[in-house]
Amino acid sequence: MKLTSIQLQGFKSIDNEGQTIPFFPVTVFLGANGAGKSNLISFFNLMNAVVDGKLQNFVARAGGPSSLLYFGPKTTQEIIYKVTFSGPNAIKFSHKVGVEFSVASNVFIGAEFLLISEINADEQDCVVFSAGGQESELPNQAKHGDDPHDAKAMIQAIQSCKVYQFHDTTPTAKIRLQGYVDDAHALQSDGGNLAAFLRVMKKKEKTRPYYDRIVRHIRQVVPQFGDFDLNTLPDNDTQVRLNWREKDSDHLFGPHQLSDGTLRFMALTTLFLQPSASRPGVIVVDEPELGLHPAALGALADMAKSISHESQVVFATQSPALVDHFDADQIVVVERDPVKPRSVFKQLDAVALKDWLKRYSLSELWEKNVIGGCP
Repeated sequence: MKLTSIQLQGFKSIDNEGQTIPFFPVTVFLGANGAGKSNLISFFNLMNAVVDGKLQNFVARAGGPSSLLYFGPKTTQEIIYKVTFSGPNAIKFSHKVGVEFSVASNVFIGAEFLLISEINADEQDCVVFSAGGQESELPNQAKHGDDPHDAKAMIQAIQSCKVYQFHDTTPTAKIRLQGYVDDAHALQSDGGNLAAFLRVMKKKEKTRPYYDRIVRHIRQVVPQFGDFDLNTLPDNDTQVRLNWREKDSDHLFGPHQLSDGTLRFMALTTLFLQPSASRPGVIVVDEPELGLHPAALGALADMAKSISHESQVVFATQSPALVDHFDADQIVVVERDPVKPRSVFKQLDAVALKDWLKRYSLSELWEKNVIGGCP
């Protein structure tokens, strides 16, 4: 199941007219501060909360309806979205949802549809779910519906879209602290269980080649790095820490002795080069460039491309150095509309930019404001 598009209305900086946002094997969202990149990233979390039956919790944690609706409930009363995946045998799956907010700030599902058709067909098989519930009917359809297979497939496709943000590398960040050794089922969104996740990969014969590949890629950017030391703590065999050693040295270093950029690159490398069986179908990373050397950005882009035939990659970035590692038709520029206060998403036209790209790089065109995306 490949994510092909998201149609979105009334969510944060995306107005009630809405935007249709395309997705590719690698999609790079490029724009200035406040353009709306992070708002789109946060929508992936809303989409997951809906199919996980956690919509009420998500809205509460976000600060209530006013934090999610375009210019608040006086302007917008409903978030409408349609997420579309292309499945096997040229079949298209879409989940269309209306999230409504009442005067009393209650949240409910106003309308919900599961749409299935052939890729190029106009006609669609449509399952209409009952409206007015506090949570999505999709999980219930997957268990008790007339055709649970399609509902299960849609849930799995949405749940395979995972957001990662490795910004917190402060001294008290989870990634720098000891953690429970068995917390290794999947890499957490903040990398907090990186040590446990790598430890399991290193210990199992089947996944050890993936671990070794991760170490090799880290050494390309951090030449002095030797290997991780992922033994449990001497005084507590249920805890593990991201300890490591330099090349040709027995001296043990701790995670507190890693720079922010090195630690983030370790987490990103693990995210992209983990076994495909555990890797999400759509990997969404917000500002992956933070603290990374240009050489590390090149390595990151290469890793993203290498897995894109299996897992889609979505970046939201402000880094000219990272943008230059991708093609124009992989870039979606995000801007604030100069007339109406809203976010606008525009895929670059590689053909229209052909003559420009003979003389300039994408980052130079960005800095010259030829492709947009500037403040």
